Amino acid sequence: MTSGAAPRSEPERAPPAGDVAVRLLWLPEHTAAATEAADVLDEEERRRAAAFRFPLERERFVTAHVGLRLFLGAHLGTDPREVVFVRQRCGAPGCGRPHGRPAVAGRPDVHFSLSHAADTALCALSGSPVGADIESEALVRDGLERTARRLHPEEQRALAALPAAVRPSATCSCLVRKEAYLKGIGTGLAGGLGTHHVGLGERFAPTAAAPGPSGWVLRDVPAPEGYQAAVAVRRDGGGRVSAADGHP
Repeated sequence: MTSGAAPRSEPERAPPAGDVAVRLLWLPEHTAAATEAADVLDEEERRRAAAFRFPLERERFVTAHVGLRLFLGAHLGTDPREVVFVRQRCGAPGCGRPHGRPAVAGRPDVHFSLSHAADTALCALSGSPVGADIESEALVRDGLERTARRLHPEEQRALAALPAAVRPSATCSCLVRKEAYLKGIGTGLAGGLGTHHVGLGERFAPTAAAPGPSGWVLRDVPAPEGYQAAVAVRRDGGGRVSAADGHP
């Protein structure tokens, strides 16, 4: 990870509409470099970082957000400090308040999403609305049975058809897909785990699985052992996912 303080003369370019570029970071490998480059963060990010009680949580937040800014700066061909974040209006019916998906000010053609869990962070960038999620199986394990009961009925049936030994991992795979999609439509978890059907991860899905949400492509993202990740992108193109540097 480098600071990326100077604008790049030849940006990597944002992917076309409907495609996604992802960067998966193993945070401990980048903590020292991110601390040195922390001046790329804006005032709000620094305020949020300072609010963490424990140093490890603060380090993870800073590393993930510095990584996001460098990722965006490289693709947009700009100094990461000059990337200004705004919030779009919430996508939940009847809400419309400005706490929806984060966006880059002045760049309606750029859509991104950030997720971090324990020692990992996942950044996604697209020319179409996109959501990303990564989860640590160890951190969510205790709540998976409760989560499974809140999923869409079709997802619950698909889980019930699997051997008991793989259901926890399959539930986690569904959870990351669901959260990625809910981020993509701009509601977050307020959109409801049981409201939309996204299905299980690709390695768990039955051959006759019900289709996912209309107009969206969901893709599992390779993640370190003990983690699961996914992205959801509005179907404006091929739905291709390409990995940038930073994968462990």
